Amino acid sequence: MKTSSKIRVRYAETDQMGVAHHSAYVPWLEVARVDWLKAAGLDYAEIERGGVFFPVTELRLRYKRPARFDEELIVETALTELASRRFTMSYRLLKEGKVVAEGETVHVTQDASGRARRLPEELREVLQSALTRQT
Repeated sequence: MKTSSKIRVRYAETDQMGVAHHSAYVPWLEVARVDWLKAAGLDYAEIERGGVFFPVTELRLRYKRPARFDEELIVETALTELASRRFTMSYRLLKEGKVVAEGETVHVTQDASGRARRLPEELREVLQSALTRQT
C-alpha cells in the first residue's frame, strides 16, 4: 500500500533564499507516516495509548532538487520492510512529478518504558497486509 500526502512549504521552513531547509523534511515525513498508518486502518495516537511506540532509529534523506516557499509537495509513503521488532518506511517527495528528495525511516517497536518489544500480533497483521497489498 502506498499513500500520497500533500505538504505546502511554509515560509518558516525556508532559508534566506526561499529554499526549504533540510530540517523541514523530517516533520514532513512524520506527517506522511501518520497519514500512511491512518490509511492502513491504524490510529497512531490510539496505538501509543495502548503502550506501543515507534521511535525513529534511522533516518536517510537524499536531496535531489530544491523545494521552495509555497510550493506543494506530494510525499509518497510505503512500508518496505517488516520484522518482528522493527519496520522501514520509504518516502518520495515530488514537486510537479519530479523527485525533490527520497528517504527512509527505520522504526523499532518499544513499550512505554523504552524497551524494545515485539510488534503486537494485531498490529503486525495489519502492517503485513499493507505490505502485501503494495507488492
